Amino acid sequence: MSGTSQRVQFPADFLWGAATSAYQIEGSPLADGAGPSIWQRFTRTPGMMANGDTGDVACDHYRRWKDDVALMKRLGLKAYRFSIAWARVLPEGRGRVNDRGLDFYSRLVDELLRNDIMPLPTLFHWDLPAMLDDRGGWLNPDVASWFADYANIMYAKLDDRVQQWATLNEPWVVTDGGYLHGALAPGHRSKYEAPIASHNLLRAHGTAVQAYRANGKHRIGIVVNIEPKYAASQSAEDLAAVKRADAYMNRQYLDPVFLGAYPDELQDIFDDAWPSWPAADLALIKQPIDWLGVNYYTRNVTRFDANNYPLRVASVKQDATYTETGWEVFAQGLTDTLAWIKQRYGNPPVYVTENGAAFYDPPQADDGVIDDPLRVNYFRKHLAAVSDAIGQGCDVRGYMAWSLLDNLEWSLGFSKRFGIVHVDFATQQRTIKASGKLYANVIASNGDVLNHA
Repeated sequence: MSGTSQRVQFPADFLWGAATSAYQIEGSPLADGAGPSIWQRFTRTPGMMANGDTGDVACDHYRRWKDDVALMKRLGLKAYRFSIAWARVLPEGRGRVNDRGLDFYSRLVDELLRNDIMPLPTLFHWDLPAMLDDRGGWLNPDVASWFADYANIMYAKLDDRVQQWATLNEPWVVTDGGYLHGALAPGHRSKYEAPIASHNLLRAHGTAVQAYRANGKHRIGIVVNIEPKYAASQSAEDLAAVKRADAYMNRQYLDPVFLGAYPDELQDIFDDAWPSWPAADLALIKQPIDWLGVNYYTRNVTRFDANNYPLRVASVKQDATYTETGWEVFAQGLTDTLAWIKQRYGNPPVYVTENGAAFYDPPQADDGVIDDPLRVNYFRKHLAAVSDAIGQGCDVRGYMAWSLLDNLEWSLGFSKRFGIVHVDFATQQRTIKASGKLYANVIASNGDVLNHA
């Protein structure tokens, strides 16, 4: 339960769903005329993927999508957040449309609607077409117009049935992992590239929103991952470190969208690598959006560290439960995050678009049960934290559990399981875990089950 003793409750029209992403679950990456993405290349780069894993099969969702929608229906999901593989629709990233790839998403949307599940597509969840990476990828200023062209193709195909779109998922991860530290595709390590990639991602978001205003009829937003920063001490150095960490991870993406400017701390962080951006770019990025998606997993307790360049910060380990990805379980941080967004950005409509945890799953019991008590407890605490935020006046309208299925956890491969549904990757058998059963009961009772032990 939450840190307070107040009753857990949600609005009657609260949207309950689950989330996935294309490369993590679809498999069949080159099927039916699809083009390669940077993740196909990255997974074949020696030493970059745990156990040499790839997304070639993953959860085989590209072939098993109808059964997976039936599984969603069984769980009682009211919404399904998924992403579209850009290179499945545009094999070269621009120009020629692959109708078979486009039709896959059209069939998926139709099947969701037949089962009374709201489709929530995300246009970009990290899998940039490889042919665009050959042209510079997110470092090429033309990528914003390429993205708008791709977005318009998707709007024309699906907006008659899709009422809520997301442009980007977690641009910070794309930039930090892909262009600064090299841990994710495309695997670059450059202080000079990271700000450019971030800026072009946000410019692409702006062009996609502009395109939607011209052609779309419903709602569009952006999804960011927020990790609240807490000072390890009240020393001046630690407090300054917290501001840098927050500016880099959180405000770098939300301030331009809502306030039309980057945080001042980014100049301090990147020094000579921080460009002077044109006012027209900032105006483009600050397109009014209809909703904000927030992905929350953990917090960070931050201290000054002169050796950790360029941020000059370090994390302080807490006496707490940690997930298998090394993230502290700290539900209060979700309440704090939602309250911070309300205070700083004028209380926009927010959906928690990802929230979940990787824990060890014990073997399936003889009765078929997969008991995952740590994940069950995680969801209980974090759903109560969302309720607390709503009680504080935050305009939170929905929650998407991450993840519907155990999947390819990017460079960690299949070694970490986030699913509320267990996947046997040898047989592709799906089994609802105890956490999935809890979540189904949460949906059926609109959260009231959380008020009972």
